[in-house]
Order: sequence, then structure tokens, then C-alpha cells
Amino acid sequence: MDAPELLFRGATVVDGTGSPGYRADVRVVAGRIAAIDPTGCLPTTGASAVDAGGLVLAPGFVDMHSHSDLRLLAEPDHVAKVSQGVTLEVLGQDGLSYAPVDDATIEVLRAQLAGWNGDPEGFDWNWRTVGCYLGRLDKGIAVNAAYLVPHGTVRMLVMGWDDRPATTDEIHRMRAVVATGLREGAVGLSAGLTYAPAMYADLAELDALCEVVAAHGGYFSPHHRSYGAGALDAYREMVDLSLRTGCPLHLAHATMNFPENKGRAGDLLALLDEAAARGADITLDSYPYLAGATYLSALLPSWAAAGGADDTLARLSDVDTRALVRADLEVTGSDGCHGVPVDWTTIEINGVRLDRNRHLVGRTVAESAAAAGVDPFDLFADTLVAERLGTSCLMHVGHEDNVRAIMRHAAHTGGSDGLLVGDRPHPRGWGTFPRYLGHYVRELGVLGLEECVAHLTGRAARRLRLTDRGLVRVGHAADLVLFDPATVGDTATFAEPRQRATGIEHVLVNGVPVLTDGEPTGALPGHSLRRTGATL
Repeated sequence: MDAPELLFRGATVVDGTGSPGYRADVRVVAGRIAAIDPTGCLPTTGASAVDAGGLVLAPGFVDMHSHSDLRLLAEPDHVAKVSQGVTLEVLGQDGLSYAPVDDATIEVLRAQLAGWNGDPEGFDWNWRTVGCYLGRLDKGIAVNAAYLVPHGTVRMLVMGWDDRPATTDEIHRMRAVVATGLREGAVGLSAGLTYAPAMYADLAELDALCEVVAAHGGYFSPHHRSYGAGALDAYREMVDLSLRTGCPLHLAHATMNFPENKGRAGDLLALLDEAAARGADITLDSYPYLAGATYLSALLPSWAAAGGADDTLARLSDVDTRALVRADLEVTGSDGCHGVPVDWTTIEINGVRLDRNRHLVGRTVAESAAAAGVDPFDLFADTLVAERLGTSCLMHVGHEDNVRAIMRHAAHTGGSDGLLVGDRPHPRGWGTFPRYLGHYVRELGVLGLEECVAHLTGRAARRLRLTDRGLVRVGHAADLVLFDPATVGDTATFAEPRQRATGIEHVLVNGVPVLTDGEPTGALPGHSLRRTGATL
């Protein structure tokens, strides 16, 4: 797709380094930034001029934690992210995505991840390898995309859903699968250590895989074993892994949630600072909201999820086994619920498959159970059985002071963790980046504008080892966003989550406008960004 020649006249350039903004003309030629002139004397000849007076020109935002793995293919114009100024997403998160797979594994994943990504009718699942999945993206998407090899998918491919340590032979096979994915272009490895089957992995397995990732120049991005009870120990486990293996670490949706962790963000940040002083290479991402989101069955204890969907549904349908699940959830605190006894008043169902269950959407499990005159756990379990686990939920367990403290940290980057399907998906899928700029920069002053832009752009590009993106710099790819600092903000809400941001005026991906005057153009100039040195 040919990129037009453009001239942004009189923009306030916030370049992604954290340096103070400055006024300049910026010329884009053939998809690259060709000139930056603070004197404002660049000629208009040959270019379409954009009056950028009073607006900020910044690098396009990098969503370091995205779940658009299917939506980019099913809806490649990707308005949810384009309208936020996002020009690059990192897919393959939480150890669960759709490559590498075989025929059996892809069918299991379609069912398991329906609550995250849907299961589009008539969709063409014509890839099996990481390289072929990236090739599908290269056929035309609105934004650029990088990919992490998902550990849970790799484990499923090699050893199924077994709740046991991997054998030496299985670890060798997983190492080979991960290495192949990295050679085909993945930028690292993700893990979801509260999701089956990755939650069954021990440290010997994770160490062995991270050694491969480090050798290929990638990074490890874990959803670690707990964000609730034991959260700090779970973070420490990942930090120690990074120090042992030499593998760079990027902590996924780094939060301190649940009542046990109120006001404890400082403990996490002190741990990271201490590790950095010992030579650890650590970054993290977070979203600027208090609620989390996942699929409802993720709350189940690991033993109840062993073997896959059919085995899980059989356990929930057996009276005696169901009682054990209840005890784990409501008394002990299941590992799937981060070691915290579940509070049904905080678990809101926000997506269902069946029309007869639409009345559950937008209400907590406790509210729906009270309305129906039934026990909350029974409503939870019965819904999972009826929906064959394809139900999504919000978890209202966050703390504002923790959110603010973490976003200020020097290692912080932005990640939406956005799920784009379901009746009422989390508004972070449409609002994360403008919310940072509007609510937390302009309204609250938690971050300065230049600092926040650096978190959302240049810092993320460094983690991804992108040498020609993430900054407004001559020679860099023209992934750019032009926004109004006085009006930029999120409008997506929990009741109306699919609402576009305000104040995002123009977005370029590889020099091609994908948003002009606040309206999507439908252009598809994006492609996969493969790890440097990767080959097909």
C-alpha cells in the first residue's frame, strides 16, 4: 500500500523520549519520517499539508498486552485500537493463543478462549505455525503486530492438559517448539500461570524455556501465579527466574489486586528496583482501570480444569466433585482465583453465548443469584455448564493508589489487556491510551505529558528491540498519532464499552492514514513486526 507524502505543519512534537515537547514541521515520505524542522520552514511542495497547530504529534502508541489475536483477522480495520492512536499491538499473551498448534490443539483452544476472543462462525483457521499466523497478519491489518510464543499452547501441543511436571523429553520438545516460533519471528515467550495447562508447569520447565528465549534475543512476559494472596512471592519467583536464566522479563498487567494488597504497590516496586540494581532487565505494563477481565472458568482451581473442557464440565456436573470445587473457591481460595476466597459481589458476568443467559450480563454473580433465589456458587457452576465454559467476566478487585503508583515507575509501559468480544467487554479495549492522557495526565497530573508518551511509545519499542519505531525521529517508520491534549480522553464505560476516544485526530501506520479527522479510513497498512534476525 503506497504511503502519501504528508506535512504536519506547526505540531508540538512529543518525541517519545520524555524530553520536553517542541514546535516543528514534520514531513512524511514513503512511510518514513523524512524531515523535522523546528523553524517551520519545510516547503509544502508535493505533500498534503495538515494544520497541526495546538496539537501534539507523537509516536503511535504501543499496546504491550493485547488480546486482538482473532479480532485483527476477523475485523482487520480494528477501529477499537485505531481510534485510540494505537499503531502496534503485542499478541500471544498470557500463555494462550492460536499458534503453534496442530489440528486437535486448535479445536481445544477455540473452546477455551471463546470467552476472550470469540469463535467466529465460518472463520478460516488455515495456519498451524507461528510463521503462518504472522503471514495471515501480513495480508492486511490496520495496525502492526508482534507476537509472543504462548507457553500454555506449547505445553498443550506437547503434553496435553496433564496436571504434572514435564518429563525431560517433553521439555526438550517444548524447547524446540519455542525456538522454532522465535526463528519464525516471535519476539518472546508469554505464560499464564493461573490458567490451565500452564499452571501445572514447575520452575525447571520455565527455566529451560527462558534459556531458549534469552539465546534468541527475546523476552519473557508472564502472567504469574498470583495477583492476590501471595502476589509479591509470585512476582519474586519471576524476578529470580530472570536473574537465573539471563532472560529479560516483562511483567504482564502488573497489578496488586484484592483486599490483601491494598496500598502494597510500593512493595512490588521496591522488589523491582532491587532486582534492577542486581542487573535484572525488567519492564512491566498496566492498564489504567481498577477492574480486571478474564473468562469465568478461570476462577476454577487447577485440579478442576485438568484434562480440558469436557473433563471440567463433568466435574461441575458431579455432585460430590462440585462440592470440592465450592470449598476451594469459597473457603480455601483457589489458585485460579489467585489464592483468595471468591467474593461473588465482585465478579460481574459481561459476556455469554446463549440468548437465555443475556439477563446475567452487567450484573454480579451475587446480584443474579439473589434475583433468582439461588446460591451464587450454583449459579456460577450452572452457567459454566450451560455455556460450555464460554462465559467472560469482570473482576472488581483493584485499588486506585496501586494503579497510580505503578504507572509512575520508570519500568512502566501501557497495555490494554483488552478483550473486544462479548456483550459488555471491559472498556479498556477502547479507552486505555486516551484514558492515560486525559484522566491521568491532564485531569490528575499523575504523569507529565512527555513522560506518559514515553511510557506508551519509546519505552515499549526498546523492550521490543525496535530500532526504527517508537520515536519521532528522522528515518523512523511513520507510525504517528496527532491528538489534542486539551480534549483527548476516553468515553468508553462499563455500560457502553464500545465508544471511541475524543481528541485523537490523525493516526498513521507505516505512513498511511488509518484515522483522518477522527474517522477511520479503512486502510490496512499494518503487518507483523518480526524479531530482528528471524527468518521464515
